[in-house]
Amino acid sequence: MEAHISKRLINVKKEKEKVLLLGINIKGKKTLFNLKDSMVELKELTESAGAEVINTFTQTLDKHSNTYLGKGKLIEIKEYLNVNQITTVICDDELTPNQQLNLETLLGEKIKVLDRTSLILDIFASRAISMEGKLQVELAQHEYLLPRLAGQWTHLERLGGGIGTRGPGESQIETDRRLARNRINQLKTKLEKVKAHRQRYRSKRKNSGIPTITLTGYTNAGKSTLLNMLTRSNVLSEDKLFSTLDPTTRKVSFKNKSALITDTVGFIQKLPTNLIASFRATLEETLEADMMMHVIDVTDRNKTMKVNAVQSLWKDLGLDKKPVVTILNKSDQLDPSADPYSDEQLMDLIKFLPNPIFCSATTGLGKKEILQTLETQIFNRV
Repeated sequence: MEAHISKRLINVKKEKEKVLLLGINIKGKKTLFNLKDSMVELKELTESAGAEVINTFTQTLDKHSNTYLGKGKLIEIKEYLNVNQITTVICDDELTPNQQLNLETLLGEKIKVLDRTSLILDIFASRAISMEGKLQVELAQHEYLLPRLAGQWTHLERLGGGIGTRGPGESQIETDRRLARNRINQLKTKLEKVKAHRQRYRSKRKNSGIPTITLTGYTNAGKSTLLNMLTRSNVLSEDKLFSTLDPTTRKVSFKNKSALITDTVGFIQKLPTNLIASFRATLEETLEADMMMHVIDVTDRNKTMKVNAVQSLWKDLGLDKKPVVTILNKSDQLDPSADPYSDEQLMDLIKFLPNPIFCSATTGLGKKEILQTLETQIFNRV
């Protein structure tokens, strides 16, 4: 059971897995991202997991369907999968267990059906380094898979029910569920110990009087690179989604004082609820920090939507009242012949963002102003 759950869902050891992406737009439903931009992000996530995206199919529906897309569209998709020898589809939303089962039935038993949540969990599983990170990912995986275990036994349904398919099948499903629940309880117990250890560490740190700052923002905004620039560290920073899972803390020095800066996992739209819950111990670093640095990639054409996504998660986590310094990162990549203040989207953002500073974590642009602002905000607050 554990071996089945802990294995990665995307196969990256052999040749790249060919994937078809599926997405829907529900008429009248408000979302942070439009369908086109959400599918672009899903493609980036899929490629970050090591797979190759062959094509994308989308559909606008009046309401949610128990087959995710309409059955006519699924007939078209099934034919496309067969012709192009694609065996994996990934949906842009979290599927209900019933939707996943229906899709697997309609598309054929050889087709692997994943959703955005299972994809993100897969990426997290490949990125987790520390024992804490691995525990948190495994907990989220088990909680995601628990209500979907019945789908693992669809082969019993293909036998038509009746003699030889009732008792053993039901018994095995219940066995799997019991094993999963037991493992979930074990992981929660272990994470409670981690939480207690972190709390003791934070209390000791707080008693020392050293202020704490956390780096927060959308994934791949450049938080780890900024941490390196401000603290002269050499933390791994990569141009890919979720390159940082485990929190990393370094000391930043001012004239006669110092503070601690912690780099935390990046946010993303449609971040799975069970993943947020599993990473509660890590997110508490942000909850108990004296201040946040919100890192924004100013070159991203979807920066407004991503800022809204981050702020929405802040509100859910109770972080929306915390002091913030806004870091407008990658400013060196803006058109040098253009005035950054001529970017209407950026200027509209700046109006509502606290303490905005143009910065480049790679070149050091804005470092002096950032340090001065942090020092003023932390040590001179009334």
